[in-house]
Amino acid sequence: MSSPPRDQNRRRNPLDRVIGSRLGKLLSRIGVAPRPASGEGLLEIAGALLSLRGRASGPALASAFFDLYEASDLDARHTFLSQVHDAHPRDAAAVDKAIAAWTAKRDENAAQALHEVSESSSQKLIRQLNLAPQGTQRLIAMRSDLLSAPEQTSGLKALDREFEDAFTAWFNAGFLELRRIGWDSPARLLERIIRYEAVHSIDGWDDLRRRVEPMDRRCYGFFHPQMEDDPLIFVEVALTEELPSGIAGIIAEERDIIDPRQATHAIFYSISNCQEGLRGIPFGNYLIKRVVGLLQAELPQLRRFATLSPTPGFAKWLSKELAEGEEIPAGDALRQQAARYLTTGRRKPGLPLDPVARFHLGNGARLEAIHSDADLSKKGLKQAHGIMVNYVYDLAEIETNHFALTELDTVASSKAVQQLADETISGGATSGKRKRAA
Repeated sequence: MSSPPRDQNRRRNPLDRVIGSRLGKLLSRIGVAPRPASGEGLLEIAGALLSLRGRASGPALASAFFDLYEASDLDARHTFLSQVHDAHPRDAAAVDKAIAAWTAKRDENAAQALHEVSESSSQKLIRQLNLAPQGTQRLIAMRSDLLSAPEQTSGLKALDREFEDAFTAWFNAGFLELRRIGWDSPARLLERIIRYEAVHSIDGWDDLRRRVEPMDRRCYGFFHPQMEDDPLIFVEVALTEELPSGIAGIIAEERDIIDPRQATHAIFYSISNCQEGLRGIPFGNYLIKRVVGLLQAELPQLRRFATLSPTPGFAKWLSKELAEGEEIPAGDALRQQAARYLTTGRRKPGLPLDPVARFHLGNGARLEAIHSDADLSKKGLKQAHGIMVNYVYDLAEIETNHFALTELDTVASSKAVQQLADETISGGATSGKRKRAA
């Protein structure tokens, strides 16, 4: 996610607005005179925020910090982010004193005191910075900077854990608003949908209109109260009369539109995370379950909720499995290899190799069908040789499927998929990890 816009004056002289204001006098009174566009200057303001006894100056000082941070170049930001956690360690003496108090008298006051002194300064700083105008969005952008650092040092990893803890609490699904996104939504939101779409790119306004306006299409997103018209994640849904075997019919310019009341299938064909700074924060599974609930209430005749999903890791995996000079298989042979990849390929037990499979299978879906020539776009051919798959969400089986994957290391799959995988393994089509010539 990009940072908020910066004007040229601020870029040339980032502290003018801070030092020339009443806030500049406040900074001087507490002994802070930050150096322009430097990691050290950012550390000084961060230290001032942590030293505040009252809250009245918190929002202004947090805003001053972000003014400087956003005007600094990426190297200065990375310098600050790599140093801030270690620059403000926990007070060991205070922790020892609180432990002694707890040991002597195990009451609520002692427990609270121990909790307060054991909390990291980074966590406190994140909370203080959230007081700034648009603080939540600006913190998400900051974590995006952190994730872009070329070397993930121990300090960066520790700070990232603090961000994850804070964001997991702030972006709890219970705090999020589920909204339907339609052609009548604000233009700035629709522009972001075009920009954020990560699975099947949207080719301008006409293409977007075909995805959100027809009566047999839906789009839903999760929104945070402090981020109006800037979705965290969204899903595109096609209402159909059958399980689709390719993306072309879903997003075609010319197609027959059906009455939603005649649809028997709801197909989740694109799920896009919008905020890089929220990577790893789990709310995608809640989105699917909430949307299923909405659609069931609106269209009770729907009998199957499924996906039409890419397999972005398949081509890379297959290139390692084929012998040198061996041709890439086609048709059923390619589907067989995809079945083996999806049912047996693992990062470690319970975690499928393919990231999309990891998401859907981890949320309790069943691997239902595998299709060749399903995505003939440049991206689809490069990542998966055109393979796409259907995952089915059967609400009665979700917990069982999840248990099978995480505890038994077994992918829940249809008989047709399992037969494809068994044919590949028994046929000996490959001999393990043999390299194919480039």
